[in-house]
Amino acid sequence: METSNPAGNSGKERRFFGHPWPLATLFGMEVWERFSFYGMQAILLIYLYYEASRGGLAMDQSVAIGIVGAYGSSVYLATILGGWLADRVFGAERTLFYSGIVVMLGHIALAILPGVYGVTAGLMLVALGSGGVKATCSALVGALYEAGSPKRDAGFSIFYLGINIGGFVGPLLTGLLQQKAGFHVGFGIAAVGMAIGLAQYTAGRKGLPDDQKVAPNPVAPTTLKRYLVMAVIAITVLVVATLGGLVRASNLSEVMLAIIAVATVAYFATILRSSQVTREERSRVLAFIPLFLTSAAYWALYSQSYTVITAFFDQRVDRVVFGWEIPVGWLVSVQALTIILFSGVFAWLWTTLGKRQPSSAGKFVIAMAIIGATFLGYLPFLGEDGSSMPLIMLVLLLLGFTASELCLSPIGLSVTTKLAPRSFQTQMMALFFLSLSLGFAAGGKLGAFYTEDSEVGYFIAMAAIGGGSALLLALCLPFIRRAMRGAD
Repeated sequence: METSNPAGNSGKERRFFGHPWPLATLFGMEVWERFSFYGMQAILLIYLYYEASRGGLAMDQSVAIGIVGAYGSSVYLATILGGWLADRVFGAERTLFYSGIVVMLGHIALAILPGVYGVTAGLMLVALGSGGVKATCSALVGALYEAGSPKRDAGFSIFYLGINIGGFVGPLLTGLLQQKAGFHVGFGIAAVGMAIGLAQYTAGRKGLPDDQKVAPNPVAPTTLKRYLVMAVIAITVLVVATLGGLVRASNLSEVMLAIIAVATVAYFATILRSSQVTREERSRVLAFIPLFLTSAAYWALYSQSYTVITAFFDQRVDRVVFGWEIPVGWLVSVQALTIILFSGVFAWLWTTLGKRQPSSAGKFVIAMAIIGATFLGYLPFLGEDGSSMPLIMLVLLLLGFTASELCLSPIGLSVTTKLAPRSFQTQMMALFFLSLSLGFAAGGKLGAFYTEDSEVGYFIAMAAIGGGSALLLALCLPFIRRAMRGAD
């Protein structure tokens, strides 16, 4: 048996590419949520720095990069709240549904509200909702498999394919609509996509595991009231800091880095000190720490594709094909297409290798080495002697990003479900996404250093971060293997 007793027997009898049928429901939800998320993000940066005559907000490019980085990190920071609500209040299944509604409202705000008001309201709602979706949808996938199931990694790779189908189609439509009809129409189609996702999820949610429809560790009503008061205080402090000028568009990345660093330490301390965590589970959480740090370094590099490499694509790549200029927003679709083409190959590879495949931590090492090397491919096109990069060259470099992503991202989701303590299943997934939050915040800060005068040093530094992180994690492999206690 591979499902955790979903309602009825359909989840046991029907199969989705050889996997439990409820995977199809989660696959579809992720397709449409990522359609809306990546569709919006594909045009967000240029919306911020394009001049008003082109429909943008005319921000300084470095400030716009910092905002996109801070927004990306806030999405993954919000997984903490999503994970807590799933484990302590609503259960993973209901949290996923409510979060999807919040995401849709955020895209509607971006579509209909003008200027900075739409950006502020829209990004806050999308970040909060996407955090809930990310924390719960991946945890629900993990709940479909028995502990030690050899199909788990392949199942997550199929699920990851859904992410990238949405990531491919969404930017195609938003990028084209932005170019033809304006930014707000592009944001509007993202809202429509999320509405479709909610409709299909509503039709299939009853087949999800019963134990995911209730909170495994419900919070007491009095404790919930105390948390609500703390939340109101935190929001008040943030508003006062913003009105007082302490939090500005130009320093959002630094603020997010500080918040995430504190949240990371607090979250690890909470899990490690909990009386509900056994000695064996605590060892596995310790094994997770170097993977967490490596994941953060990886996403700091990968997030450059939404900031620096997007600007590079806009300004330095020959985007004209047969006399037609490719929309800037299609860069994200190119990335997603390469994932779609190769995710099945990697799922087949891990399944075929079986017990001979690299360990989860070993796959992380490979990912860091690949993405670091990819940044070196930009060097011939930089500096005073650099020429316009051919489109095919950029596609080849993006293939390096694809290979690295498939060695780390779906594997990270899978290994987190393996190492999670029983009482912190969804919150452990939120903790993994916190590594992405840390990475995106750091990536926003790194991207702000990119200028025409510093671009050669910038790309060399990115390559050094990738190679150095791969080496450090490789040295930690013996400790990780012991601390996992056979969970990998």
